[in-house]
Amino acid sequence: MTIEQAIAAIRPADSRAMHEAQRRLDGMAKPLGSLGLLEKAIIRLAGAQRTADVHIERRAVAVFCADNGVVAQGVTQTGQEVTAIVTENLSKGDTTVCRMARRADVDVIPVDIGVARPVAGENIVQRNVRRGTADFTVEPAMTREECVRAVEVGIALAEECKAWGYELLAAGEMGIGNTTTSAAVAAVLLEKTPEEVAGRGAGLSTKGLQNKVDSIKKAIFLHRPSKNDPLDVIEKVGGLDIAGMVGLHLGGAACGLPVMLDGFISAVAALAAVRLCPGVQPYLLASHVSAEPAARLVLDTLGEKPLICAGLRLGEGTGAVAGITLLDLALAAYREMVSFADTGIEAYTPQT
Repeated sequence: MTIEQAIAAIRPADSRAMHEAQRRLDGMAKPLGSLGLLEKAIIRLAGAQRTADVHIERRAVAVFCADNGVVAQGVTQTGQEVTAIVTENLSKGDTTVCRMARRADVDVIPVDIGVARPVAGENIVQRNVRRGTADFTVEPAMTREECVRAVEVGIALAEECKAWGYELLAAGEMGIGNTTTSAAVAAVLLEKTPEEVAGRGAGLSTKGLQNKVDSIKKAIFLHRPSKNDPLDVIEKVGGLDIAGMVGLHLGGAACGLPVMLDGFISAVAALAAVRLCPGVQPYLLASHVSAEPAARLVLDTLGEKPLICAGLRLGEGTGAVAGITLLDLALAAYREMVSFADTGIEAYTPQT
């Protein structure tokens, strides 16, 4: 699907399925609403899947891997070569998200959407749009055509996952320098200053943080991205991983697949997707709020409340995988717990 086709295919969440899920939750032999945000997540899943018989047994985290030319400005602690190394390790199952996903029974799908050098691995989905973005302090990160292609890589992956039988997707990323690109995109979309949105990422020094702020300021001043056109923002100051996740969110919604967000970077992509099509929002779930300064700003703007507040900031989709395990626990109760009618206990009623 193209971007336009995906947007046209997105339907509102199924209100009847959501109502039935709410009715089932209220009938469980427990205080009303006592599972908090987990109950709201189940209702959201029911609306996205269009059935109160919610299932997420088949799930995958797509990890979009891409390099960012802005690393030339000293905005990272490690070099660009790390992106390729970790991408190949994702294929071998040798990263944090792989270990967590194995325990949580989540498939990991590494996607080369913009790694600076060719990467090898039988599990890597080879969808490279270009070998890393340009340094956005000098020129736009990518062309409009490349941005659209990267978004459509994400849409196509969501379509493939639907065909493969997945019931829940998660968005992850890997790319040295991508907290800088995501902060730049957030600054424009949220109309905030770089100082308000830029954080220390994977452990920047104070000098490195200032380099990041200065680089974002320079890029926004130089390219004048339009806050009313998310693709223009990503094209000029974003990253290929962000564009791919925008596509995953759009494609997931178009295919009726809910998508679990990871941290700051995937949430920025979600914000861009929702700006492109507000109908995407009912298909999104927020796993956690990351330690990046603008993470909560983005989630608040989306109207999303995270399931986990644990100061996570690793990326790769690790927070999303942790969130999926919470959904498993909630769904165990949802599907297996006795009702008030079964126990002979008088049901709780809303109190004023």
